Amino acid sequence: MTSPLLRAEQFCRRFGLRVPILLAPMAGACPASLSIAVAKAGGMGAAGALLMSPAAIASWMKEFRSSSNGAVQVNVWIPDPPPKRDAGHEAKVREFLGRFGPEVAENAGDATPPDFAAQCEALLAAGPAAVSSIMGVYPPEFVARLKERGIAWFATVSTVAEALAAEAAGADVIVAQGAEAGGHRGAFDAAEAERRAVGLFALLPAVVDAVRAPVVATGGIGDGRGVAAALALGASAAQIGTAFLRCPEAKTAPAWADALARTRPEDTVISRAFSGRPGRSIATEYALLALSPDAPAPAPYPVQRGLTAAMREAATKAGDVERMQAWAGQSAAMARAEPADEVVGQLWEDARKLLA
Repeated sequence: MTSPLLRAEQFCRRFGLRVPILLAPMAGACPASLSIAVAKAGGMGAAGALLMSPAAIASWMKEFRSSSNGAVQVNVWIPDPPPKRDAGHEAKVREFLGRFGPEVAENAGDATPPDFAAQCEALLAAGPAAVSSIMGVYPPEFVARLKERGIAWFATVSTVAEALAAEAAGADVIVAQGAEAGGHRGAFDAAEAERRAVGLFALLPAVVDAVRAPVVATGGIGDGRGVAAALALGASAAQIGTAFLRCPEAKTAPAWADALARTRPEDTVISRAFSGRPGRSIATEYALLALSPDAPAPAPYPVQRGLTAAMREAATKAGDVERMQAWAGQSAAMARAEPADEVVGQLWEDARKLLA
């Protein structure tokens, strides 16, 4: 193995970075302002484009490039098969959710994500340094078109088997996501996500040993110690999400940002309560009650996302974190309410000292 600092230097040189720090692409929590700040500090920005239309992707990239010529990745989800609907069960979920917010409309679960093929076309047109995936691998024809345009593919994985599948499909970089990560897990098979929840310190070296592509570590990294540990275990860079959510450029809802500061590792939970896909959030009143034995099981993704939309919107307007979709990794309390460029600088300065 090359030395951690040399490996990081090689990765940075390949992708035009000054520091091996990547912003995690968080859907709904990655305004261009945050990526601009991270990129100006020498890291890689990110757009979580799951819910973005092609026009919104183009608009986001235009805003980013108006203030930065740095590197950025844009991320979309690989679609799941169509969900199996159960009208009777959805009625029970709507009744349960009515305890936490407005009455849920009967057709709320009909919500569908943006057209994946159209999003892919928008990614090609936007031409970021990297396009990243989660929940699976891109179709071969799209991978070929990425390579024709010189756009790198960063594939998020949560197991060694997924890493091997992604590399075989043509991924240029493997993003190993530990179960400590906030928000949605990148598991290819939603049904197996909880059973195959692997912590980053176990997953990362196993993935590094299994693939030839550079590996980026993500999940539960909140300070320079975590960055240094990831590089020491074989990663070429660290991808960080929750630790940036208290930065002013993130524009995180104040109640959510404030709650992160007092969230210990054991104060987060993984549940399907918000979207129907497993995600780690702060252990709020709603999240805990949704996990209780007498609560109806969440509907599948994206039906559950649609059913919870009214509650989530009302909670955000009211500043009520107990009903809010407050995603949080297990290192949430490490997030600092400081400018993002200062956070990036401190992360790398501390990591370098430990690795020197």
